[in-house]
Amino acid sequence: MAASSVPGWKTAVTKALEEYPKSVVIQLASIDATSPVPQVRSHIFREFLTPTSAPSLPLLVTTTDIRTPKISQVISNSHVQVAWWIEGTQEQFRISGLASVIPAAENALHKHFLHNVKHAPSGSALAAFSKEDFDWEGKRMALFKSMSAHMKASWCRPVPGTRLEGGPDEAKKWPERLEEPGDHADDETRKNWETALGNFALLVVDPTEVDFVELGVMPNRRTRFWRSSSGSWDSEAVVP
Repeated sequence: MAASSVPGWKTAVTKALEEYPKSVVIQLASIDATSPVPQVRSHIFREFLTPTSAPSLPLLVTTTDIRTPKISQVISNSHVQVAWWIEGTQEQFRISGLASVIPAAENALHKHFLHNVKHAPSGSALAAFSKEDFDWEGKRMALFKSMSAHMKASWCRPVPGTRLEGGPDEAKKWPERLEEPGDHADDETRKNWETALGNFALLVVDPTEVDFVELGVMPNRRTRFWRSSSGSWDSEAVVP
């Protein structure tokens, strides 16, 4: 058993992404309070966000639509797990942690996020960010603006998962691209921008345990990492 303030699993992820930068598709599983069936879906890993004062506490950042069912699932039960397979290196990461949703500051659900930050457990990334008075709305805005014009437009659609009224022809009416409105933008462009920005949310996972399997080496290796209440990480080798 080894103790370390540096999460070795994060170093491994970073190294793998440097070699295979397109391996950013992750699987995020959550629990629906009304059903015993786990809910899993693909997400795009956006970045690690790490407190300045606590480099051992990276948050895993992805993005979502505030209207999707996963939002109520995460709010009712913040325990989630991420499965991440990086084909190029033959490595699998299963990251367990606590998820938080960060919607627009004016969204009613933003109060829930502020509650999560205020009551974040000691030794967590959210607790460290709370002490730094981090600008979450600024981060949300910056990530939204970094999206492609096609991706931005996806947040203008009707509520994801609802019935497609009008059939496939209705979908042809949706905006295909969305650029930030300039001084001479028309009202529809401005409305679409505000709609998309209002629906756009960050979803962050504060890791508490990671199961790291290396299948690209012989013999195969497997390491379990877990975060202590102090914010440091312990690890041990386990049978693959």
